[in-house]
Amino acid sequence: MSAALARLPAVHALVRDPRLADTPHAVAVEAARAVVAEARASLLAGGELPGDLVGVVVARVAELRRRRLRGVINATGVVLHTNLGRAPFAPEVVDAVVDVARGYANVELELGDGQRGGRLRGVAEPLCALTGAEDAIAVNNGAAAVLLVLTALAHGRGVVVSRGELVEIGGSFRVPDVISAGGACLVEVGTTNRTRATDFEAAVDEDTALLLRVHPSNFRQVGFTERPDRAELVALAQRTGRPLVEDLGSGLLGAAPVPGMGLEDEAADAAIRAGVDLVVFSGDKLLGGPQAGLIVGRRDLVRRCRKHPMYRALRLDKLGLVALEATLRMYREGRADAVPTRAMLGREPDRLRREAERIARAVPGARVRPALSVSGGGALPGQGLATQVVEVPVSAAEDLARRLRLGEPAVVVRVARGALVIDPRTLLDGQHEPLISALTRVLADSGSRR
Repeated sequence: MSAALARLPAVHALVRDPRLADTPHAVAVEAARAVVAEARASLLAGGELPGDLVGVVVARVAELRRRRLRGVINATGVVLHTNLGRAPFAPEVVDAVVDVARGYANVELELGDGQRGGRLRGVAEPLCALTGAEDAIAVNNGAAAVLLVLTALAHGRGVVVSRGELVEIGGSFRVPDVISAGGACLVEVGTTNRTRATDFEAAVDEDTALLLRVHPSNFRQVGFTERPDRAELVALAQRTGRPLVEDLGSGLLGAAPVPGMGLEDEAADAAIRAGVDLVVFSGDKLLGGPQAGLIVGRRDLVRRCRKHPMYRALRLDKLGLVALEATLRMYREGRADAVPTRAMLGREPDRLRREAERIARAVPGARVRPALSVSGGGALPGQGLATQVVEVPVSAAEDLARRLRLGEPAVVVRVARGALVIDPRTLLDGQHEPLISALTRVLADSGSRR
């Protein structure tokens, strides 16, 4: 065993190899140390020393230098794919982010008088114009927005919410836990499947801070169910003097991208018009902007949230602010359909069919069939959007899907019934040819078409 270990080269000898000449020294040393340690463990376990140890180091260097977070082609048909970063930005939003990211920006400086200004001016004013709210703020995600509202408005007091809305959303966001984390007291009313406005009214007392209405997100009830109308809770809030807060989940500005999508309850402007005191929704879901939690509504309630110490810990940075501002500008200028998320959701069936056929013609053995895309992001649970997908029957489909993910560019597809499934709904402009190249390359290398 000692003779075998003696054959292990020193780290400094490995990093002097010409193949590592262009590698930063610190990276080469880190990779070499890791490879030597693994080789030593293999020898001690009775294994063999790799024939080309430097080659293993070179491969490890490539792995270390590859960015962990990089762009991918989303061919899954899931528009708001949480694992893929949800909403892609419009080109003009990308340009705005690059402009601010490459140097300094007037985040809290008024260029007119040179005095310190508010960082929210670029997003609060358009949010109010678009929703009809008196004031607005933005924090770093939807969960943070809910937590801030509960902490600022209901700490130590009661929050009345229907049992049917005590849901858990992705990432272990549990409504009861968030209420507790905000220091508020959960007051459950109604039953799991049926809650009425009278249940809310019976629970209001001197300790009640607010009434909370929660979008069910990925959870759906069917059958013998009942939920208070928004108008009933607005009327109750006005009678009792307790604010009504509504968490819309994905959130939406204006009409849905596709008529009849069933998103009426997620429109923030509709909730404000109906009289809801405070509305919370996401910036990176149906709105199609960056990750953000948006709080709009009554000026006095919004200001209490903004003045709370927690706000500073949750506020958006300059990149999130400029991306949100640029996205909101598109809505304000009547160009919401150019926001990629909305464009994908509203993509016409004929276009999807043409794109699917274009891909299928370039891939031997591929066929086009009807299927359903999904919105993702907690919107439209259990519903789908009619699409046309490309299905490529292969052997070892999971392995080929993995190779596509690890390729350049990285491509994410679905696997179903022993086939690779590509949905053109989520392909951006300019991605079709790179997708076709990646797909044909992987299939040719594997020789696995059936």
